[in-house]
Amino acid sequence: MNDVVFGILAIVVGALFALRGYLTMRLVIPVWGALIGFMLGAGAVGAAGDGFLTGAASWIAGLLVAVVFAALAYLYYEISIVLAMGGIGFMLGSSLMVALNVTWGWVIVLAGIVVAVALGMLAIVGELPMLLLTILTAAAGASAVVGGIMLLVGSIHTSDVNDLGVTGAVNDSAAWWVLYAIILIIGVVAQFRALDGMRGSLRDQWASDGGREFRQAPPTV
Repeated sequence: MNDVVFGILAIVVGALFALRGYLTMRLVIPVWGALIGFMLGAGAVGAAGDGFLTGAASWIAGLLVAVVFAALAYLYYEISIVLAMGGIGFMLGSSLMVALNVTWGWVIVLAGIVVAVALGMLAIVGELPMLLLTILTAAAGASAVVGGIMLLVGSIHTSDVNDLGVTGAVNDSAAWWVLYAIILIIGVVAQFRALDGMRGSLRDQWASDGGREFRQAPPTV
């Protein structure tokens, strides 16, 4: 049951992120932040107990952290960027390690964290271009969708999150990588077709959607 619920959740959020990306970022990023918060909250309780989403405490913690993350991501630009880029970076970094056949463990987690921090800093300090954000959101969304489908068909289980089975299941069939590539391409094309232009930054789009910041960016001359 846990696999079905979390699988459907991952597919819905992943598809939204892949197909809409920054086009509706004021709403999409809080949803993505909620998913990240749910995974962190449930994972923290699961690590101290019987496992990921195996008890009521894990679900409750996941939902509470999800609500907090979603609210903060909706209100403030800086927090939304840390959550969004952190989640994207971790997913892409860990996916790269899996693609290189690195066994699931501290190396994959460390790679995910490194990429997460790098993307977060780039987005805030370097004014992440919307073109790059479009590709990143499509890639992360595709990863979430594929993971959700794997949960639904039983290729992996929520209990495999910290297990070698994740790497093995992905690498056992090239079909998962083909599916990932197809969803990625569809996401990028869908977002590009909806764009009026490829100029501007993530901060510009956030401001145009009425979002707030901890500090206001200096006016451009």
